Amino acid sequence: MRTPFVVGNWKLHKTIAESLALVTELKNQLASLRDVAVGVAPPFTALHAVARRVEDSPLVVAAQDCYWEEKGAFTGEVAPGMLRDAGCAWVIIGHSERRQLFGETDETVGKKVRAALGAGLGVIACVGETLAQRDDGSTFAVVERHLAGAVGGLDPALAERVVIAYEPVWAIGTGRTATPAQAQEVHAHIRAWLGRSLGAAAAAAIRIQYGGSVKPDNAAQLLREPDIDGALVGGASLAAADFVAICRAARA
Repeated sequence: MRTPFVVGNWKLHKTIAESLALVTELKNQLASLRDVAVGVAPPFTALHAVARRVEDSPLVVAAQDCYWEEKGAFTGEVAPGMLRDAGCAWVIIGHSERRQLFGETDETVGKKVRAALGAGLGVIACVGETLAQRDDGSTFAVVERHLAGAVGGLDPALAERVVIAYEPVWAIGTGRTATPAQAQEVHAHIRAWLGRSLGAAAAAAIRIQYGGSVKPDNAAQLLREPDIDGALVGGASLAAADFVAICRAARA
């Protein structure tokens, strides 16, 4: 059985003080939650403080991005080893906003994934299509291309440290959500691709999150689908009550 994994991506929100206030609420409210893994992805500036705050809890900390080199003349970049040093256990790589706004490509996503895994981090690799791509029937082709760039040729032994996040771009921050059936169809396709590429054991072990306007009122329906193993939550992760409700829905 795959343990559901729910991660809150705070994006460009929260000062250090605000981050500590939110994660303290989450730590207290989720203390009794069992059979669900929970993580938070604060901005870089708050990573170390948040990691210290959750040291004595099951909560884990993820970064929102990393670079593929460990050191050098790369002004403004943050290395995977630096994230480990700050207390991170996971890193989100290839989020659609990184692709759309900052020029992330399948090649750079793959380099980051391998660097992060090499540094001992777990990776949440994001894949997903735009509305135009869904409308023209290329959803599966786009997702497969993203998967090949991120995890193609990966050592299957690393599967337990890899999570795939399917995030239809047209559902991120728009209030629109893929129906449970739409999401399950793509998740099943992803798992089949993983089986062909990495083997049946790896495909069965890798968790596939759904991301895209996940909220307390739709989480339970999405998370009961057989190939949806958690959620990558954006806006709803900024309010403790909403995020806690989503985490509890994953267990139900």
